[in-house]
Amino acid sequence: MGVFVFLPLVLPLTAWPIARLAAQHLHPRTATRMLTWVAAVMAVCSTVCLCLVMVVGTATLPGNPLPDGWSDPEVREAVPYDEVLGKAAIPALCAVLLACARTLWRHVRTRRRAHRALDGLPDTEVAVLPDGAPYAYALPGTGPRRDRVVVTTALLDHLAPAERRALFAHERAHLTARHHRFLLAVRLAAHANPFLRPLHTAVSYAAERWADEEAARTVGDRRTVATAIGKAALASRAGGPPLPAFAAPGPIPRRVAALLAPAPATGPWPEVFTSAGLAAWGAAAGTAASAMSSANAAVTLFWILWTATPL
Repeated sequence: MGVFVFLPLVLPLTAWPIARLAAQHLHPRTATRMLTWVAAVMAVCSTVCLCLVMVVGTATLPGNPLPDGWSDPEVREAVPYDEVLGKAAIPALCAVLLACARTLWRHVRTRRRAHRALDGLPDTEVAVLPDGAPYAYALPGTGPRRDRVVVTTALLDHLAPAERRALFAHERAHLTARHHRFLLAVRLAAHANPFLRPLHTAVSYAAERWADEEAARTVGDRRTVATAIGKAALASRAGGPPLPAFAAPGPIPRRVAALLAPAPATGPWPEVFTSAGLAAWGAAAGTAASAMSSANAAVTLFWILWTATPL
């Protein structure tokens, strides 16, 4: 296989233009789902490839419990500089596992702390905190605790009644579509392979745009949602929320501009012979090619090891 064995480690670079095309031309719902799957598939292939490179490179070390056939010259030829790269893969793989474990632990801990902070409040869908810092966020349920929308009195004071409805609709959309799962998946993928970080950024933006569009559909006025986002963003400069917020730091002007423009097509896929369609189908083709190439390199090395394993 030669250098092609490392394709799963570098092919996520091809996802960068895909992420940009998807964010610009696809419906936010479609972009969020597609980019999350792309990131997850590439991260898994990258991690599997790293494991296999480590196995091949360390098979010749004395005292290892690996099958003797894995140290054959024919197997080691599949990985260039197998001894050096195999040993280097050990700390790299440990770093990936530690980063993913730490992210999962922080995610669970943050949710539990946020729920415990609401213990003294009524068990309603919307929890209003008497806090001087203006923020709002969607808090997914954990265990017996229900999904809740958390908002502070300081933020509500900055919004008109219609804008408050837009805020609540936005946060409910996050909870209904389980956006926290998409965001966690791409965050883990970015830890597995740093080249996937642009997809994390793209999915974060697409998920917010998805919630914006759902809020606009619920409220029935896109300008009201845009105004609410703008006001919340200006108010939130004074304080930071404990979780991703309604007006979290990010491309707020892009979100407002998108809401002031006509609504994106709600179909799952645009027509082929349009600029959006060409971009979408090009992104889909690039995604499929990248994922298949990554999977092919990982599976090929796996079968090389399988064949060399003594019965």
